[in-house]
Amino acid sequence: MSGNSDDKKPSQATLLIEMADRHVDVVAGPDGKAYAVRRGGPQIAFPLLRKDGLRVQLARQYYDEHHSVPSQSALTDAIAVLEGRAVDQDPQKIHLRLTTHRTEASAQVVIDLGTPDGRCVVAGPDGWRVRDRSPVLFRRTKLTSPMSDPGPAGHTDQGLAALRDLLNVDESAFRLIVGWLVSGLLPDIPHPILAGKGEQGTGKSTALEMLVNLVDPSPAALRSLPKDIKTWATVATASWAVCLDNVSAIPMWLSDTLCKAVTGDSLVDRALYSDDDVSVLSFQRLLALTSIDTGALASDLSERMLGVEFLPIKRSERRPIAEIKAAFDRSAPAIRAALLDLLCQVLATLPDVRLAESPRMADFAHVLGALDRVMGWETLATYLTASQVTTADLLDAKPFTSAVADFVDQHGTWTGSVSQLLDLVAVPDPRPRSWPVDATRASGQLKRDAPVLRSIGITVAEAGRSADRQRRQLYTFTAHHTAGTAPARAAEAGAESAGGSASAPESAHSTSSAPVTEAAGAAEAVFPQLSKNPPEPVEVGPCVRCSAVFRRFEATTHPKVCTSCAQHARRSYT
Repeated sequence: MSGNSDDKKPSQATLLIEMADRHVDVVAGPDGKAYAVRRGGPQIAFPLLRKDGLRVQLARQYYDEHHSVPSQSALTDAIAVLEGRAVDQDPQKIHLRLTTHRTEASAQVVIDLGTPDGRCVVAGPDGWRVRDRSPVLFRRTKLTSPMSDPGPAGHTDQGLAALRDLLNVDESAFRLIVGWLVSGLLPDIPHPILAGKGEQGTGKSTALEMLVNLVDPSPAALRSLPKDIKTWATVATASWAVCLDNVSAIPMWLSDTLCKAVTGDSLVDRALYSDDDVSVLSFQRLLALTSIDTGALASDLSERMLGVEFLPIKRSERRPIAEIKAAFDRSAPAIRAALLDLLCQVLATLPDVRLAESPRMADFAHVLGALDRVMGWETLATYLTASQVTTADLLDAKPFTSAVADFVDQHGTWTGSVSQLLDLVAVPDPRPRSWPVDATRASGQLKRDAPVLRSIGITVAEAGRSADRQRRQLYTFTAHHTAGTAPARAAEAGAESAGGSASAPESAHSTSSAPVTEAAGAAEAVFPQLSKNPPEPVEVGPCVRCSAVFRRFEATTHPKVCTSCAQHARRSYT
């Protein structure tokens, strides 16, 4: 007679769960996924699934103990139970490569060396050291490579000299790169995108591969341009530092995505094998790219760029890649030690750094300010100057915004709708492809480029709505001509050209009163006058089509119709 149910052997799933209980603890990550941490082992969290996950490890351990292979259904059931246990727990922070660990004494930076034994570097204002066990949990991916131990502390100059020998840049660019590397060891701040530029054969890709591997070693330090947002998110969440190689053009979707990745981004997608759940990928990354010429950049992306120019290499000085990589491998420990030395000194100095003005990347500017105090450099001034040059280059690459800046410089101040502005600004011949075709696109372009206009002394402010039935949004553009600014120089150039040939477009010489009064009606009294003695209009009255009051200073073929209605009628006929 067979025994009762109590005498039955435990199922394979039960044995697998008991085996897991003896070796690992399950935890829930902030991304909603379940992870396992080996008991008594390094502070490394690994997923339950994946080729190197807990499922595979349990299958191997089961065979070692029972000399048989567990069924796939038993493994699935065991993993489901373990996932359920993790869900019942409060989520724990699980970090990738580096994080900030706050203690009662100070905030420390913890860097995962990526070694199997889980060793890490702990750096703070009082110095850095290698520890056998991390105080925080880390996770690793296929892109996480081991990092060689840093060399001895206190030899900063030797480490920086070794790095200098590997980079084909001038001294000011080298110091900016050092600032970027030091800031890259601070995980909680936005970092500018390091843009390595230069003609072909200047060693950009090799150099940026080495720079990325100093902070976050990876078997694929250089990546190709992603084809869509999902591909980008998959790549970006797998490593702390990401470098896009040979970028020739940046599409608008990627421009916005890179901007968000600098300050912190999240991607919500449908969960795998589910129709009613989502997965969330959140990340803030250290970014770099190489390019000969990226073309015209969006203003918000340009403000987040840190451009460094790589110099041409003489044929007599060109070295094989294998030789350069061997030199990097030899120098990497000393370079990392130097960067850690600077990191600790920057952490100690940062609380005392005060800047009179801060650029868009304010945290990075404070790091440069601290680095300047430590090293006696002037990297902050170099960075601010480079930002101004970038702004000027950006304006040159945007014909419509540049034309608007010229128009406002000519008038000093102007108020009206974007559609009126679009009609007044002369269109270059041939017409640039980026020139807006309607007021909606023109408004969007000006909103994007408002920081660029503001940086050259032109402000844009809302000025109410027009009094006609269309109720258009009005804006006031003002050029603040202060000494040394671009608008001031433009005004001086305009004053000089007034005595000679006129260089401004013909439409720019028209007064701003006409478009304002056509749109604003009774509200025109609040708009500033351009001249103390304005001329008398030659055409004035209510529009027979829309009843808006208009004033014009030149005779037209439509004396009883406002300009907007006349243009609308012409478009209808054509």
